Amino acid sequence: MANIVMYTTAVCPYCINAERLLLSKGVKVISKVRVDLQPEKRDEMIQKTGRRTVPQIYIDDRHIGGFDDLRAQDQAGGLDPLLAE
Repeated sequence: MANIVMYTTAVCPYCINAERLLLSKGVKVISKVRVDLQPEKRDEMIQKTGRRTVPQIYIDDRHIGGFDDLRAQDQAGGLDPLLAE
């Protein structure tokens, strides 16, 4: 199963939806980076992704984007193969 890293905050509905989608796909572990608790991690996220919003999701070392990007990847049939790698 792939390694999932998600930059997130405590009360982000898109983060919750992204987590639900990943769990529904059989993902057991999501490494969460809480940018609300660690401001330096928000800076790291912006530096790595060029985006300021959460969630920002990585599958292995591949930047997927936010929840809408994750859902679009799933609807296009591309998410399952990434998770299986």
